[in-house]
Amino acid sequence: MGNIGDERYKATMKELLEWGRAILLAIALAYFIRSFLFSPYIVDGRSMVETLHDGERVIVNELSYRLEQPKRGDIIVFQFDENSAYIKRVIGIPGDIVEVKDDNLYINGELVSEPYIEKKKRKLHSRGLILTEDVKPVKVKDGQLFVMGDNRRNSKDSREFGTIDIDQVIGRADLVFWPIDSFRFLNE
Repeated sequence: MGNIGDERYKATMKELLEWGRAILLAIALAYFIRSFLFSPYIVDGRSMVETLHDGERVIVNELSYRLEQPKRGDIIVFQFDENSAYIKRVIGIPGDIVEVKDDNLYINGELVSEPYIEKKKRKLHSRGLILTEDVKPVKVKDGQLFVMGDNRRNSKDSREFGTIDIDQVIGRADLVFWPIDSFRFLNE
């Protein structure tokens, strides 16, 4: 009779140990993913409206730019200063000459289509207004990015504070996950 109780005890302890290992592995894996691969961020402000809205939550892929450089059009999160991170769109990459003239974006002298702001631009133009003030040509230096918010009339961005160091980039905003009815992928 003692053997049956000992066997059950050993089986129970073995199962508890296996569960403990699985839980510790899950915690370690979650920590690794959260620390080095993906992080949630809350959109704070209106600088990216219509693309992103105040209070939406996004997943930022922190691994993406360890493998490749940011591309024009990517939506990125970067460390602006010690206390704040910004979310903006990459407009110019190293070597580009960025210019805005008559509410049109030019990169290296070529007109650039910006479908993410066209609706807002048309709406403003119908009222005799513009979305983006003129920007004199800016050459983006090596290791730098020129960024702007999609809500150009209400965005603190490279037009005000200049280009940013690529080293300031935390990652690429890949999807909106909250509120749930706003779930969508970005940068597509």
